[in-house]
Amino acid sequence: MSSSFVHPLADVKSTRIGENSRVWQFSIVLPGAEIGRDVNICSHCFIEDDVVIGNGVTIKNGVQIWNGLRIEDGVFIGPNVSFSNDRFPRSREWPATFAVTKIRERASIGAGAVVLPGVEIGRNAMIGAGAVVTRSVPPNAIVVGNPAKIVGYVDAARGEKIAPAPCISEVGPLNTRVKGVALYNMPRVADIRGSLTVGEFERSIPFPVKRYFMVFDVPSVETRGEHAHRECHQFLICVRGSCAVVADDGSNRQEFLLDRPDVGVHLPPMIWGIQYKYSSDAVLLVFASHHYENSDYIRDYSEFGRLIGEKS
Repeated sequence: MSSSFVHPLADVKSTRIGENSRVWQFSIVLPGAEIGRDVNICSHCFIEDDVVIGNGVTIKNGVQIWNGLRIEDGVFIGPNVSFSNDRFPRSREWPATFAVTKIRERASIGAGAVVLPGVEIGRNAMIGAGAVVTRSVPPNAIVVGNPAKIVGYVDAARGEKIAPAPCISEVGPLNTRVKGVALYNMPRVADIRGSLTVGEFERSIPFPVKRYFMVFDVPSVETRGEHAHRECHQFLICVRGSCAVVADDGSNRQEFLLDRPDVGVHLPPMIWGIQYKYSSDAVLLVFASHHYENSDYIRDYSEFGRLIGEKS
């Protein structure tokens, strides 16, 4: 049987616990905490006073939720997850070193994970069991290890590896499950003297190009991109080494491996793009249809989702 237990010194009116929420035995909720409806807080948990927990949250056994945690709707927190909220716990400068940690909606944190103060775990992200989260996690990312690093994205189908075109007449685009995104087999000519690959703007690269940039010397733990464009098209080729590209249209998500200089991927406007898993020698070449304009970037995934919904 569940028991909703509030600290005996608390003013019950100052602690808000929503309908159908359950606080199980040997758990303590301090006055001032806000807990939504349909929340399940299991045994041996501790909820401090400056805590906000949304609706439909599950917190398994042995979790301490300290001041500054903001947990949104639908979050799952596994047993014995450890949160911290003070960057310098021996500084005696509380609350000067106090940090707010945000767990966005429907994120999942596996058993025994450690989350450092001040990070944000993005919407729908998954934290592997035992991971040590030292930096913010993007929406939909899957992270594991110590320190935690991104190893994949939730619901991102892996694209089939594209084989080199056997002849020039067979080059061209290959449609993907992400709307408007295509993989391109570029022309490749090889003989005893070496190999050559070529692209023609507005032909094999499907838009007029006004800008290019290259990404290189990226530590393998880093993630690039994490944005969409309102109007700009991009065409990505990994001319050396390899990297993975995730394309997301708001409904479908797919990952592609760029590991040859004769393979490119076209990201049209209003596609959320991510690049990660860079090899140590990777050089990513990107052609863009527009000059750089900061206002063309959408850098918040929630805003991207809203704009996609309005467009639909």
